[in-house]
Amino acid sequence: MLIVDDEELVRMVGCDILEFGGYRVIEAADAGAALQCLEAQAEVMVLFTDINMPGTPDGLGLAQLVHDRWPHVKILVASGNVRPGPGDMPPKGVFLSKPYRADDLLTLVRTLTQAED
Repeated sequence: MLIVDDEELVRMVGCDILEFGGYRVIEAADAGAALQCLEAQAEVMVLFTDINMPGTPDGLGLAQLVHDRWPHVKILVASGNVRPGPGDMPPKGVFLSKPYRADDLLTLVRTLTQAED
């Protein structure tokens, strides 16, 4: 599991929730760091990214890049400010509105990891 959020506290809370749920979590503060992690970590099965992040690409751009380059990686995108429009998300990508409840995050991640391509 790779969690990408430029807000350290939000990222830490997400990591805590996911680790409590039994997932091994890798953290990244932006898209560039996330791509480096993916290049080095072949076992990443889910990308959980915020939409609003500094730099290029933003979270939606990162989600599309990951989908194109690593199609086996499931995509979970979150935001408290922006709701993706039709066609903004990669195929089979899932949106989670912030603030989210721990059980909602864990349920979505379990659903994604159990889904067949």
